[in-house]
Amino acid sequence: MVMDTGFHEVSDTDIPAILHEAGRQGVPVFLLSTAGRTDKNAFFRAVREALPLDPPLGTSRMVWDALSDSLWGGLHALQAPRAVIIWPDAQPVTDAQGDFRIALEILRDIIATLGEAQYSDGRPTHVSVYIAPDPSSEGETPAKG
Repeated sequence: MVMDTGFHEVSDTDIPAILHEAGRQGVPVFLLSTAGRTDKNAFFRAVREALPLDPPLGTSRMVWDALSDSLWGGLHALQAPRAVIIWPDAQPVTDAQGDFRIALEILRDIIATLGEAQYSDGRPTHVSVYIAPDPSSEGETPAKG
């Protein structure tokens, strides 16, 4: 399996191969779990629990820009050339709305900016994000935020 930098919607059956390849290559992997929820509270909680953050996020306020900056800084501080984020229990990406759409935009922005030398002090981190919709959510509309 080839791990491409970027944003990928995959099947939950693809996750074991992604984990295996990342392990084989020594790439840090972060599993983001929201139990199928797509609201702001669930996403912030999952990010705080699973991903490196720099500076750390407080729990009293949930500000999207602060989350984005903290996640960018945390991944950059790894000083790893690659990183993988897997969200195995998301909703389908098509027609994402509300908080879920914002969360996906943040992940896409992290991929774009952290992978560019001009934005990362000449030390890019190539991020691969794999979204695997929860099979039980097929046909459901993402929760609005």
